[in-house]
Amino acid sequence: MRRITVVLAEWCPHCVPLSLEILKKISQELKVPLRVLDIDDPKQESEADKLVKEHGDDCEDYLIPQVFLEDEKGAVKHIFTGFSEAVSITEARWGDLMASKFYEELRSHST
Repeated sequence: MRRITVVLAEWCPHCVPLSLEILKKISQELKVPLRVLDIDDPKQESEADKLVKEHGDDCEDYLIPQVFLEDEKGAVKHIFTGFSEAVSITEARWGDLMASKFYEELRSHST
């Protein structure tokens, strides 16, 4: 895996600090860099929009955070979207991802 990319906004409580702290941990565990694209930064917004439209949950409400894995060949896989309901729901879904076989396999390939 080449990197993890997260599309977020600094004002979003589902993103900062919750998801950003979890992603820093994931980045360390998988030994790959974390790239942050803030939708409120004009320089990053167009790249974030393109990533979401091509690979993510592209909907009218523009749900954030959205997280993507990119491999060495440039292939992108969407792995997570936050929930518009309570922050506790997004936090619980992060727990589900971290406990999943999918994540276990990612970790086993990073050693």
